[in-house]
Amino acid sequence: MSQDARVGIVVITRDRRQELLRTLDRLEGLPGPPPTVVVDNASGDGTAEAVAEHHPWVRLIRAGTNLGAVGRNIGVEALDTPYVAFCDDDTWWEEGSLERAADLLDDHPGLGSVTARLLVEPGGEEDPLTPELRHSPVPAPDWLPGPALLGVLAGVTVFRVRAFTQVGGFSGRLWMGGEEELLALDLAAAGWWMCWDERTVAHHAASPVRDPSRRRRLGIRNTLWTAWLRRPLDGAWRHTWSVLGSVPKDGTSALALADALAGLPWVLRERAPVPPRVERGLRALEGPRRRSKARRYVG
Repeated sequence: MSQDARVGIVVITRDRRQELLRTLDRLEGLPGPPPTVVVDNASGDGTAEAVAEHHPWVRLIRAGTNLGAVGRNIGVEALDTPYVAFCDDDTWWEEGSLERAADLLDDHPGLGSVTARLLVEPGGEEDPLTPELRHSPVPAPDWLPGPALLGVLAGVTVFRVRAFTQVGGFSGRLWMGGEEELLALDLAAAGWWMCWDERTVAHHAASPVRDPSRRRRLGIRNTLWTAWLRRPLDGAWRHTWSVLGSVPKDGTSALALADALAGLPWVLRERAPVPPRVERGLRALEGPRRRSKARRYVG
């Protein structure tokens, strides 16, 4: 394992033993390989034991409960690299991409994160969200090495650890499901820039082990919470109506709305609207997001 690595990798997982072992096989083949931490969110399928047996080079952290996205925070604490690449148990990084992202972060001190071009396996097609990232309308400074973002894809993004820890990492309140949005807004509010990079590449072979209805319920809840936590009142209302108008009219969406309303007291207590420049970027994204076919709430 490389002793002078600039980028460490953090993988969170739960009950996806086979997918995780495939991902770790891929990561082990990278030069070094990079220092890698796996946080097992209390799997019941033997995931932790399999990692210990087949990939002893990985640092394994066995969480006593399902921490959700907060497991990534724990993984970052276990690294001593200046940059961290997050990886889901069904994603992996293409050779050379971590070095590419590290070079960009080295060369641009105001850059907080680099999000990769994501290829969907087994065919290698670009993820449907790619055009939105490639043609992001968010205003950007001339020095930024790629399109500016106000959101990231957690499983295929390299972060500057100092920026990530400055804003507190992923929120325990949101747990999982669209948790990247709040982190990204906090990075932007703190003055960090995020970009997408064409030549930084990751792959995704979607796991069949998932509960789409639960994911949708959490995603709707969390995007509503994030709007009211970070957007000025008019922006929060605009986003709320946009979300409610786009979700399926069914029991899962009703439960998500009930969850969001139940959390409203703490959300209003902890409101910290983003600066006007960040809100202007969010307004610029409203049209593309409304027209997007990659952002539909399904499941």
